[in-house]
Amino acid sequence: MAETKEVKVPDIGDFEKVDVIDVMVGEGDSIDKETPLITLETDKAAMDVPSPFAGKIKSLKISTGDKVSQGDVIATVEVEAAEAKGEGAEPEAEEAPAKEEKAEPKQDQAKQKPEEKKQEPKPAAPPQKREERHPAPGELPPIDEASFGQAHASPSVRKFARELGADLSRVEGSGRKNRITHDDVKAFVKRIMQGGSGAGGGLPAVPAVDFAKFGEIERKPLSRIKKISGPRVHASWVNLPHVTQHDDADITAMESVRQALKPEAEAHGAKLTPLAFLIKACVAALKEYPDFNSSLDTDGETLIYKKYFHVGFAVDTEGGLVVPVIRDADQKNLLEIAAELGELSDKARKGKLTANDMQGGCFSISSLGSIGGTYFTPIINAPEVAILGVSRSSVKPVFQNGQFVPRTILPLSLSYDHRVIDGASAARFTRFLAETLESMKGLIF
Repeated sequence: MAETKEVKVPDIGDFEKVDVIDVMVGEGDSIDKETPLITLETDKAAMDVPSPFAGKIKSLKISTGDKVSQGDVIATVEVEAAEAKGEGAEPEAEEAPAKEEKAEPKQDQAKQKPEEKKQEPKPAAPPQKREERHPAPGELPPIDEASFGQAHASPSVRKFARELGADLSRVEGSGRKNRITHDDVKAFVKRIMQGGSGAGGGLPAVPAVDFAKFGEIERKPLSRIKKISGPRVHASWVNLPHVTQHDDADITAMESVRQALKPEAEAHGAKLTPLAFLIKACVAALKEYPDFNSSLDTDGETLIYKKYFHVGFAVDTEGGLVVPVIRDADQKNLLEIAAELGELSDKARKGKLTANDMQGGCFSISSLGSIGGTYFTPIINAPEVAILGVSRSSVKPVFQNGQFVPRTILPLSLSYDHRVIDGASAARFTRFLAETLESMKGLIF
């Protein structure tokens, strides 16, 4: 005998009103346990929501483009009695107390209604206090509780703001649909502590222009990835003092070795690109110069040194750049890194990266080698303190032993956070990196 069960959105952390970007089943479809039903896209990544049991889709409650939160019903599934017993016993036991919990608050609210009406004039007091008392320079203004509660921010951001004593009603959001982020709160507090005003943003607004006055125009919305990454890139650029160090690496010998190893890599199902060598060389440089494998603590006075080596790499997708992470790159050989690069790049282009695939990075590489260019200034992927930009290699005449000889030269561009790293350290890092690529010491195994 069959039973109808509801499939609900599981725990998705602090995210609310998450976009449904794909519905992978239809009404009447037969599904197995763990069959993906929908794909959600949070601020960090896309994730599939699987069915907790096997059965037949009786009805779908959501469509592509909807927004959902934890507990929202995705679909009803017709489950065989044997499976329903195994999967449904615990939810049924939980439903009874849930009903009792709902009943009590209703009674309490009914009793408290007269009292609440009497207390209605009291909330007028806090705004008066806020106007009467002007905070001293460097002092955070008092929190207006009524406005704080209306601010567009997640629970974790609200908690963070309360811990710092920041009034969210005064903070301008840079997230999607002006949602307030952790970085917005930090920037607000930093501005106040430095004697700035709490009344608004510290940057002048870009003038609005009606471009249609001058000719034909077309409007296209930004991709989801660019909407998410844009505010983060802006926050990194504004908050981190960027400096870029440029250098060249002679990779003539490396390219010869790479060409010789390509058949072996292909036999293992991997494509051996220069990026695999770069990741190995960067790990060696991070070990030699540990400041580059650190992050500045939120107190601005402490460096957090990481004892692991997770290297992120930028992938160009149709929607924009994403940065998956090769974890424990120091523990993997060249072919293992090449294989993982291929797997993560494929997931990125198919929009299947999970939040875990993009978290925990220590250092990032942005490679434009397949496109072209010479040098550029990559923006640091905060809270990392440095990022390596790599452009296309080219054959150039190099003067060696009294004559010019053709050598394959790879342009390197290292952007770094000048609060943590000085120019001399950056120059030593890029020189060490170039020499490691040139000698290939420790790169092959």
